Amino acid sequence: MTETSTPGHSRRLTKAHKLSFAGVATLGAAALAFSLVPAGAAESETVVAAAPVAWTKVVDGAQSKVVQDHLTAQQVVATKQAKTANDAAKAKAEADAKKDREQKAAASRSAARTPVFANNLDGWIKEALFIMKKEGIPGTYAGIHRNIMRESSGNPKAINNWDINAQNGIPSKGLLQVIAPTFKTYHIKGTKFDQYDPVANIVAACNYAADRYGSMDNVNSAY
Repeated sequence: MTETSTPGHSRRLTKAHKLSFAGVATLGAAALAFSLVPAGAAESETVVAAAPVAWTKVVDGAQSKVVQDHLTAQQVVATKQAKTANDAAKAKAEADAKKDREQKAAASRSAARTPVFANNLDGWIKEALFIMKKEGIPGTYAGIHRNIMRESSGNPKAINNWDINAQNGIPSKGLLQVIAPTFKTYHIKGTKFDQYDPVANIVAACNYAADRYGSMDNVNSAY
């Protein structure tokens, strides 16, 4: 059957017509490609050869989405790691600050526990006893005071220049009349290394008396 056109009007292709023709053309191209494949070729090879352009477009779109998703995931991970590192640094700084505060507080409490002693015989004996207690050296206020009064009458600068020690060149000195070798041997670290220092003299003498007599309390004469 032959179509004729109405005089005065040109034939117009609608959108449906165009799509139909495009579909036919595509099928024709596919058929042509199929016919060109050798008879012995595998079916899978035929399918790939039939629509290479369409496959490439699908792969490119999928790859773009995969890459975008991967970059987004990396950014999320990097952000999380940065936050974790920041939180760790903050926690460490807070822990260090807390430790520093605790150390300062401990030092302050320790300083507060150290009493202030008077600079006289009573204060010297009490300070010596305070040190002796920490060092595990026995002795009482009464025992120390009794021996001081006998040895030096409470004079921290007292020196014996007439006994055998003095004749040997090592005179007894200080509140409890200690000779240099004894003071050096029984001196307690933290006190002054000075025979005439009243506290250092008492502590060293009591340390010596504890070693030899059990305690300064047991000494009732020259020792």
